[in-house]
Amino acid sequence: MSAPTTTGPPVAGAPSVRRDFGLLWAGQSLSLFGDQFMTLALPLLAVTMLEVSPAQAALLPFALFLPFLPLGLPAGAIVDRLSRRMTMLVCDGVQVAAFGAVWALAATGALTFPLLFCLVLLSGCAVVFFQVAYTSYLPSLYGDPHDLHRGNTRLALSESASKALGPMAAGPLIHALGLVGALAANVISFTASVVSLALIRHREPPRASAPRERGWLRRDIATGLRFALGHPILQPVLLCGTTYVLFLSMVETSLVLYCRNVLGLSPQWIGVVIGAAAAGYPIGNLLSSRLIRRYGTPRTLLGAASLSVAGIVSMPALGSLGGAAGTAGLIAGSIVHCVGEGAFSPTSLTLRQTATPAALLGRVGAVQRFLLWGAVALGSLLAAGATALGGLQTAVWIGALGTVLCIPALLRQGIRAAVLPRAT
Repeated sequence: MSAPTTTGPPVAGAPSVRRDFGLLWAGQSLSLFGDQFMTLALPLLAVTMLEVSPAQAALLPFALFLPFLPLGLPAGAIVDRLSRRMTMLVCDGVQVAAFGAVWALAATGALTFPLLFCLVLLSGCAVVFFQVAYTSYLPSLYGDPHDLHRGNTRLALSESASKALGPMAAGPLIHALGLVGALAANVISFTASVVSLALIRHREPPRASAPRERGWLRRDIATGLRFALGHPILQPVLLCGTTYVLFLSMVETSLVLYCRNVLGLSPQWIGVVIGAAAAGYPIGNLLSSRLIRRYGTPRTLLGAASLSVAGIVSMPALGSLGGAAGTAGLIAGSIVHCVGEGAFSPTSLTLRQTATPAALLGRVGAVQRFLLWGAVALGSLLAAGATALGGLQTAVWIGALGTVLCIPALLRQGIRAAVLPRAT
């Protein structure tokens, strides 16, 4: 006899809800870990096994994240018409098939760079739909905003841990198993993610199906854009995040070479500076719930954004001191900015989920991801231009100071009214 499924509002704290969230958490953690693992492993595979140039190998991470730009907005409209749990299952299945093909072709010596690029691009398309679906699914599991935020915090912890541990684990795993063996291990992780999602019993409440008339995709995308960009609370949060990521991308694109060429740091210390973010994110994730209870969501967002900006600006300011003091300042600034970012991310996600009607969750989430990934691409181009015209130090300073602009972008409309209730 099959296990019963849940279609109505789940009861917070019920064993079935805890079980289903645990499975969702495990599946998302494994999927994120696999994505971060492949970001490092794929260029190594291309350079060592396929003997392509470093410039060609750099196209593989680009292929993994490129689909967010053309597919980001359509994915939201499509996911809002589908079962989000089933969408996640299918996307993880595509990941298994794509990287399983990479493993099989590499093991038999039949892998070529064009084939690898196409398979990575296919995987990136699956990532787009998975990311939109999973952030839209959680509100159907938790009805209470506090429980929803707790779930978002745990998922944010997984994302933070995967960013730190995925690339770190790739090196030893490749050394121990070889590239082909490491690819097989990655396929297993995605397979485990599929199994964990398949075991979830909760089913979303049925949504009214709109007719798919000619032009429905364009109209659905427009509806999501109008809601997100016209909402008095969500619009300032989206503009803040987009501005922040635009200029942060300039810093992150230039930081490694800035540490090496301008500050003269050794590769070991560069790794410490870059990896310091791993200490900041979990602290911010865990603090966010307490901050919301004490100060409310709008003030938590403003405080988290301000702390993150202060940390970023302090990095080139303190790094310019040079020596041990400059290195310590860089590390401290990296930790501080990631504490702020770690608090902002789950708080803004919960706000978006609670302020958005269930039927629009996918589309509004897709608007956010489209804006942020577009800002990453544009920020990288701005960093290249600033470096060419003024050098690495100029690029880092422009990026760091530019993040300050996210504060006035946030302090508008509904956020301003909530933080400064007397202002009119």
